[in-house]
Amino acid sequence: MINFLAITWAPSPEIFSIGPIHLRYYSILFVSGFIIGYYIVSWFFKRENLPTNILDTLLYVLLGATLVGARLGHCLFYEPDYYLAHPIEILKVWEGGLASHGGAIAIILAMWWFVAKYGKQFKFDFLWLMDRIMIPTALAAMLIRLGNLMNSEIYGNPTDSPWGFIFTLRGETVPKHPTQLYEAIAYFAIFIVLILIYKNFLPKLKRGTLFALFLISMFSARFFIEFVKEPQVAFEQGMSLNMGQWMSIPFIVGGILLLIYSIYKGKPAMIETGTKGTQTGSRGKK
Repeated sequence: MINFLAITWAPSPEIFSIGPIHLRYYSILFVSGFIIGYYIVSWFFKRENLPTNILDTLLYVLLGATLVGARLGHCLFYEPDYYLAHPIEILKVWEGGLASHGGAIAIILAMWWFVAKYGKQFKFDFLWLMDRIMIPTALAAMLIRLGNLMNSEIYGNPTDSPWGFIFTLRGETVPKHPTQLYEAIAYFAIFIVLILIYKNFLPKLKRGTLFALFLISMFSARFFIEFVKEPQVAFEQGMSLNMGQWMSIPFIVGGILLLIYSIYKGKPAMIETGTKGTQTGSRGKK
């Protein structure tokens, strides 16, 4: 049956190009996520009376960890035979190939380092930082998926639904599930829920709860959306669960265990620093 309501999707991935310089929507959306995230985390720090002079370092560490981790994740999780045989190709990030699970692992490791360097001085620990970092991370993930949409990549299986997209730049002639949009909508909803919880219930929260909710919701969304997504690499053909789903399961399980821990044994979500902590608590209730 012909789907007359399907959307023919054929925008150029490039905003403009001048000689060897190519500015793409994906790049703008990717960087925008980190810039917006910087101001959101800055608001967190100011609200809780913490200095913001370490945020520049935090931004650079997050950006570097995301790029390196996501690139290595794609190369080692999805195409290890090729990239281990051609290691110089790993450096060609501009040719595409980033895996969110690799980026997530790298961010967690980078935040361990950041806390080891600055946490004792400013009285925050790993779970305190992750509770706050993960909120804008959900927004950044949404923007990255919109970048994937502009690149006409990482889409789904054929569909008869009226919102199917025909990705003509990829040679498609039938509507496919716009899984980039599914994920973008899910991640934006997660961002809204988490930031509202932070804004309205911070004095009542335990440390690690927001991080746990992020892990459970983000990777559960990824897990279920993968059922209608086309295989990204050949070896996923015929698998009951694809690589993205297998990689999501540890994050979901870890999130559930962390949620249980935070509820029963977690410290208060806010930093307690005597009189200053009392002032912070008062501000947090506004």
